[in-house]
Amino acid sequence: MEAWLSPLLAQILAWLALPEHGLSTVFTIAFISATLLPMGSEPAVFGLVKLNPDLFWAAILVATAGNTLGGMLSWWMGYGAHHALDKVRSRKNQPSSESTSISDKMHWRALKWLEKLGPKACLLSWLPGVGDPLCAVAGWLKMPLLACTIYMAIGKFLRYLLMTSLLLWVF
Repeated sequence: MEAWLSPLLAQILAWLALPEHGLSTVFTIAFISATLLPMGSEPAVFGLVKLNPDLFWAAILVATAGNTLGGMLSWWMGYGAHHALDKVRSRKNQPSSESTSISDKMHWRALKWLEKLGPKACLLSWLPGVGDPLCAVAGWLKMPLLACTIYMAIGKFLRYLLMTSLLLWVF
C-alpha cells in the first residue's frame, strides 16, 4: 500500500507547493483555521516558504489575510448569535443576559476583563485554543468590527512572521 501512497502524496505536495496553488491553499487553510474548527495553518505556511523561499512575504501576508477574514467570520457568528438570542428573548419576554445570574465567577471575570480591554483583546486572537472563541466573544459583546479586525490582523501577522521565521531558522 505504501508503494503507491508515497508517490501520490509527493505529487500532491509538489502540486500544492507551486506558487499558483500554494498561496491559495495557504489562504484557505488559514481562513478555515481561524474559525472554530481545530486546525493549524503554520505548517502550510512553513511548507510553502521552505519550498519557495521567494514567497516568504507573500505567504505571510496571504496567511494573515485569510486568518483575519476567518476571525471576522467568527466575530460575525458571535454577533449573529447574540442578535438571535435577543430576538428569542424579546418574543418570550425574558430578561436580558445582563440580568441573568450565572454562578461561574471565572466566566464573569473573563467577560468583564474582555469588556474592559475592548477591541485590543483581539490582539490575542492568534493564541491557540482561545483566539478563535475570543473573536466570537468580541462579536457577542458587539465590539466595533473595524477595530477588532485591525487588532486581529496585527496579532496574526506577528504570529505568522515569528513562527515562520523561527521554523526556517530551526529547520
